[in-house]
This record gives sequence, structure tokens and C-alpha cells, in this order.
Amino acid sequence: MTPLSLSVLGFASVVVIFIGFAISARPSQVQARLTQYAVRQPQTLEELELQQPFFDRVVKPVIGAFARLVLRYTPQSTIDGIRHRLTLAGNPRGLLANDFLGLQGFMTLILGGGGFLLLYLGKNPLPKTVILTAVFTVLGFYLPNIWLSRQISQRQDAIVKALPDALDLLTISVEAGLGFDAAMAKVVEKWTNPLTMEFARVIGEIRMGKARREALREMAQRCEVSDVTTFIAAIIQADQLGVSIARVLRIQSDQMRVRRRQRAEEKAHQAPVKMVFPLVLLIFPSLFVVILGPAIPKIMRALGGLGK
Repeated sequence: MTPLSLSVLGFASVVVIFIGFAISARPSQVQARLTQYAVRQPQTLEELELQQPFFDRVVKPVIGAFARLVLRYTPQSTIDGIRHRLTLAGNPRGLLANDFLGLQGFMTLILGGGGFLLLYLGKNPLPKTVILTAVFTVLGFYLPNIWLSRQISQRQDAIVKALPDALDLLTISVEAGLGFDAAMAKVVEKWTNPLTMEFARVIGEIRMGKARREALREMAQRCEVSDVTTFIAAIIQADQLGVSIARVLRIQSDQMRVRRRQRAEEKAHQAPVKMVFPLVLLIFPSLFVVILGPAIPKIMRALGGLGK
């Protein structure tokens, strides 16, 4: 195996390990309850520590050490931007801004230093070693950003998918005589998804004394989903003008169903275009091999006979 292959294999191994840590492995509610009652409760501090996930026991302390080093040279505006992106992603794994910066520094050092070490031990030429080390370093810096962007996209998609059904239940509950806050509590009781978690946070903030419109505005900032922003703006306007919230919810519910149908139609129109690339790159070559493969030896023999 060549040194370049070893370098690529080492880089791929680090990426796979990072993806394994990034994938959430939280047990379901039923599994958590069964574990709580079926498994013997830990008695010592060592058992309590070993019961924690590997990410919290080993990876987080290392990330924290890197975070303290990186925070010294990071502008406050960058930290605020990372904090906002983590909020948009729903704070996956409870990461804070300094934890994310530590993760970036850790991945940059591991990929950059590991790639340089493998290339140096493989006795590659110096220009090649420098270029590939720079590539691995840049990838190590941007891998956490790519993962965070994916988390934000998945959460926003989940909110968009859950919003029409949540609006239907809100409309039914308000028309049945419940207040808007009680209707949100019904939605939280019915489902568990990123949207209902935001509703639960709004309810908690209102109970702590925050104004409803302020809590809803902050929810729109935490989601950055156009449908949620439109819905919250309509609710706040209805509250300020004294318009019936039930009527506003009915209109918003109808509009969300129309938008959901339009998104489905848009994705259906995009499907043929997206299918072109797998057809051209994967399916057509396989068909050519199956159809023309048996004929190639005959063609080669015929061409060889003509050459003689």
C-alpha cells in the first residue's frame, strides 16, 4: 500500500470517527423508562461516571481544553455567530460556543497533524506533503461547520414539516374554547419534535413573566423559518389589534396546507432533473457493460483479423 493510500485511509478513519460521534444515539422514551426501572441504579461515583456516554466522559474534556486555548484568539463577533448557529441547530449534544470552537481546534490539529505525520513517515516529497497537510488542516477546520450546517438544515426541515399539523391542532383547540397558551400546551402534549420543543420553551418563558409577543419573537429568531416567522407575525398582529385569534389561525392553517402542497409539487418537478446524474453515472454504464460486454471480444477478434 502506497504512502498516499495510507494517508487517505487515515483521513477517512478520522472522518468516520467524527461522524460516529456526530450521530445522536439517544434512546427512545420507552427504552429510557425501562432502563430506569429494570437496571440497577449505580451506587458509587465510578459507576455514575461510567454510566455517562463516551462523548461526555472522554471527548468533551478534550474539547474543553482546546476551547480554552482557542477562545484567547477568537473575536467576540465570531463567538456570537457560532452561538446563534448552535441555537438554530437546537444546541445538539448540549454544545456551547466555546465547546464548538474547541471541537474545531481539535479536528484541525488531529487531521492536520495526523496527515503530516503519515505523509512524513511515508517519505513523500516535501511539496506534496505541505499541500496535502494544508488540505487536511482546512478539512479539519470546516468539518464541524459542515456538520453544524446539516444539523440546522435538518431541524428547520423538521419544523417546516411539523408546522401545518401543529396549526391544525392549534386551530381546533382555540375554536373549542381554549386560550392560545393552553392550545400550545396541547400541541406540546401531542407531539415531540423541534417545533413543539420551541412551543414548550415559549410556554415556560410566559409562565416566568415574559410577554407573549416577546417570547414568540424570540422563538422566530431561534428558528429562522419563513413559515414560522409569518405565523408568529400574524399572531402578534392579531393580539395587538384585537382580532380573533381563532380566525387568524384558520387562515394560517389553510395557507400552510397550500404551501405544503406547493412544496410537494416543486420536489416532484425537481425529481427528473436529480435523476439524471445517477442515470448517467451509475445506471447507463452498467447497462452498457451488460449489453455490450459480450460483444467486445468478438469486435476485438474481428478488428485483429482485419489488421492481419
